[in-house]
Amino acid sequence: MTTATTPRSTAEERREEILRAAITRFGQTGLHGTSTELIARDVGVSQPYLFRLFGTKKELFMAAVRWSFDHTVERFRQAGEDAADQHDAFRRIGFAYQELISDRRFLEIQLQAYASTSDPDIRELVNDGFGEMIMEIQRQTRGTPQQLAVFVGRGMLLNVTSSMGALDDPSGWARLIQEGCMDEIRFD
Repeated sequence: MTTATTPRSTAEERREEILRAAITRFGQTGLHGTSTELIARDVGVSQPYLFRLFGTKKELFMAAVRWSFDHTVERFRQAGEDAADQHDAFRRIGFAYQELISDRRFLEIQLQAYASTSDPDIRELVNDGFGEMIMEIQRQTRGTPQQLAVFVGRGMLLNVTSSMGALDDPSGWARLIQEGCMDEIRFD
């Protein structure tokens, strides 16, 4: 008798599946409020297997945070590489970021990363990741410190308004904020 077998996932494939599930779970309930048992169950693996791949719950959280920064930096690089000029680069990166945070999973893991910086290891990771993001924006735009501060400040304001769900159907004050944040940065 022949039985059909399901091909087994490699450790790397399982690692990616666990990471995707962790991004969602940690984004919703943070480092301390998230159960690794639920993450393991989401993927269909045992909790000991999850720990074999990631070590600790904190290391899994840090991998999720690292992913969010790496993903952001890569999207900014792609968005800015064919820009016609500085204004176009800022515009393209701004739209890329707006698209990123429209994915609730992405926005939530990013916010949880900032909220977890009381832990020195996570603070260092977030500091490094945020720095890489700023430097990529600077590389793509050649922006001045003032332009970068305004641009990143607008992005953080979009984070806050998006986290409240205000950008899902912007009207009133949310529409004003969204329009103001997406307006071209001019320092001429």
